[in-house]
Amino acid sequence: MNGILSSTPDKVIFDMDGLIFDSERVFMRALRAEAENFGYTITEEDYQQTLGLAGEALFKKTTELYGADYPHCELSRLARARVDATALNEGLPIKSGIRELLMFLKDSGIPCAVASSTHTEYVERYLEASGLRRYFDTVIGGDMVRRSKPEPDIFLIAAGSTPAVNTLVLEDSENGIIAASRAGIPVICIPDMVYPSEEIQRLTVGIVRSASDITEIIRRTMR
Repeated sequence: MNGILSSTPDKVIFDMDGLIFDSERVFMRALRAEAENFGYTITEEDYQQTLGLAGEALFKKTTELYGADYPHCELSRLARARVDATALNEGLPIKSGIRELLMFLKDSGIPCAVASSTHTEYVERYLEASGLRRYFDTVIGGDMVRRSKPEPDIFLIAAGSTPAVNTLVLEDSENGIIAASRAGIPVICIPDMVYPSEEIQRLTVGIVRSASDITEIIRRTMR
């Protein structure tokens, strides 16, 4: 982990699904269950191809995978309702080291943002339900940008006036890594469902096992 960052970031931008919450598997199970009712089978490999996508990019991918008749909007709505119920009634599992990292960044005076492909309404709801919303100054959902990941728009908005080189993105998906790279923002990957390919790995400044590693990396830049 030595040398991953040469200086302390002025802002840290978090993805949400698969990065803050172990929620990709929750959504995949919900989507699979709803899709079966419509006669579609969603494999884990298929689902992995949609990670980090939203809006037109997600619609294009699901059409490519399942055909033009695939009821994308309806299935997404039904699956999201299932996940929403889980989040509010049981709570989404928080990934290892995330809460501690957020506390460390807040204590260090480093502002944090969320840049998620999920609709802002749900991002806000899940963060509030988990008690994590207070750690974020900015929340940007997929409905707030015209072009979703892998385009850079959402990270550029989340960075705001902070220069790209002084910002850090934390991502789990290949599409998110590509988006951060296109925004010119250093990105560290914490893999979730898919370990990035060698080509995608080259777009990162490092790959770590958990958010606990990020805490140590940033702490070392302060010495």
